[in-house]
Amino acid sequence: MLKRFTTTFKKPGAQWSIPAFFMLLLSFQILSSEKQPCYECPQTFAEEHIYQHAAYTFSYNEAHEQANWVAYLLTRAHLNGGEERTDHFVEDPLVLTGTAGAQDYAKSGYDRGHLAPAADMSWSEKAMQESFYYSNMSPQLPGFNRGIWKRLEEQVRSWAAQLDSLYIITGPVLGPQLIKIGPNGVSVPKYYFKALVSVKAKKGIAFLMPNNKSDLPVMEFAMSIDQLEKSLGRDLFIALPDKLEQQLESVQHPMP
Repeated sequence: MLKRFTTTFKKPGAQWSIPAFFMLLLSFQILSSEKQPCYECPQTFAEEHIYQHAAYTFSYNEAHEQANWVAYLLTRAHLNGGEERTDHFVEDPLVLTGTAGAQDYAKSGYDRGHLAPAADMSWSEKAMQESFYYSNMSPQLPGFNRGIWKRLEEQVRSWAAQLDSLYIITGPVLGPQLIKIGPNGVSVPKYYFKALVSVKAKKGIAFLMPNNKSDLPVMEFAMSIDQLEKSLGRDLFIALPDKLEQQLESVQHPMP
């Protein structure tokens, strides 16, 4: 086939088709890339602004100055990275309208709580840096962020190690009449959610936790993904094949 194209390009008047051929080839590549399913991405709404970093995808909510959700794939290989925490919090350069900043959290009494945990991003320097963008932060009470939320994150990493990979969606529950902090008016969520599925093991589970200190076991806040979707009014893992999605979301699966 390549020989035939070469012969064609040598014909008088055919040189114009060379750039056209490569443009067509590039279009094919773009279409192929766009058709690759983003299994970790939830349903998006018309007013949402979606951004893509190397490590995670997120939807930014300008009114609340934080993400509606953050989604990413966590694999067993990701857990063996050697990158250390940077603790270098910076505004997200992708969000041109501006994100929250250090001044919003200073002396507020709230932690800059990660949605996509830094410990999940130790597999690359870039991923670790991205995890400290303010678009990945949400105001969490210290007792929550450093307590049960941290324990949930650790539990998820343990499951990823055992199940090989997990698709994860995490976010705050945003709405009207929330307390706001800082000059940019960052909303303080009352609840946070996390949903995860293992396509390989055909398991799925979700969590909805109040933004408060708790000594209860993590599993006290577990539920099916369907239950969480009803609370959020959003379809999660929408790119999964319908039959598999129903299987993973309809019940709370026992994790290893």
